[in-house]
Amino acid sequence: MKSILENRPLLAKQVTDVAEVAGYLWQKGWAERNGGNITVNVTDVVDAEIRKLPAISDRVAIGRPLPNLKGTYFFCKGTNKRMRDLARQPMENGSVIRILDDGSHYEIIADNPVKPTSELVSHLSMHNYLIGKGSNYKAALHTHPIDLVAMTHHAPFLKKDVLTNILWSMIPETRAFCPRGLGIIPYKMPSSTELADATIKELDEYDVVMWEKHGVCSVAENIMEAFDMVDTLSKSAQIYLTAKSMGFAPDGMSQEQMKEMQIAFNLPG
Repeated sequence: MKSILENRPLLAKQVTDVAEVAGYLWQKGWAERNGGNITVNVTDVVDAEIRKLPAISDRVAIGRPLPNLKGTYFFCKGTNKRMRDLARQPMENGSVIRILDDGSHYEIIADNPVKPTSELVSHLSMHNYLIGKGSNYKAALHTHPIDLVAMTHHAPFLKKDVLTNILWSMIPETRAFCPRGLGIIPYKMPSSTELADATIKELDEYDVVMWEKHGVCSVAENIMEAFDMVDTLSKSAQIYLTAKSMGFAPDGMSQEQMKEMQIAFNLPG
């Protein structure tokens, strides 16, 4: 069967980038078994021929109406698929889906009938929100960084912006490359609409959100940027935890030093 990627370099690049990031997640130990999810809005690289392709699955209910997604297309990691396999064979472990005109159902169009991520309602709710606010963000990433998840097991870190300020203070790059900080969502059932709603609320203020005792979710213009933000935050968490393991609490950058960074690089306040 002819692949949907054949002779479509822009779409192929999107899928290749997802595969590359999936490999990084596995290598870092952030993607145990089938852990983690990726969705990318590929509508802008979908051509007229793809739009005419018949479905290779039944229509499936998303679980809620998402009116801003009418007629959009996404590449999604498959449910119960491993990131290490997505890295090697993206079209056998992911799927391209089309959101139907009612904004409440999707269908798979290529290459294989791989059911998309179990967190689809959360991911598509984020994309619906991003389109609604006129954002150019097209990628959503969910993964399980060991260090960041560990820090959510300490109740004082769950207060608003406590983790943001700790992680910003560990290394200047974190303040520069994650300028909106890190939102926190108290534990909620994975794959639930409650988790989706809480995530959307946090995206008003943050690009990266921690799901307590679960993982991290980030949104960005592309999947590489979404990964880079999490990777940078993870580096800061490693510095903090390494210092603690050496028997001392790291001093971190002062508020004055971080303010200096904000002004120098014109970062959000």
